[in-house]
Amino acid sequence: MIFSISLNAEELFDFQDLQTETRYYQLIDEIRCPKCTSGSLASSNAPVSEDLKKKIFELLEDGYTDQDIRNYVVERFGKDSVYQPKFSENIFLWLAPLVFIIFLLSIFHFVRR
Repeated sequence: MIFSISLNAEELFDFQDLQTETRYYQLIDEIRCPKCTSGSLASSNAPVSEDLKKKIFELLEDGYTDQDIRNYVVERFGKDSVYQPKFSENIFLWLAPLVFIIFLLSIFHFVRR
């Protein structure tokens, strides 16, 4: 019975080389599942995720770069579909702690006088 299960198992995608396979798995780890709340494509078996995995495989086979594939996903599913948002879109989130610390230090400096 164990041998029959392993004989029926087949590889989902036939990659050209190890580098393409590595890029594929890295991309599906970096892209969010469009249906799931916080999971990546790698952790999802939702039908839309399976379709997107197939599309990413096809794009890799067609010679698209990783950035081209990310751009495709963002255009299709929105900017929240990637885990690494652009710095310019989140500049307030990055700079708010620094501004807050400077504000606290200036208050502390004036209170101490």
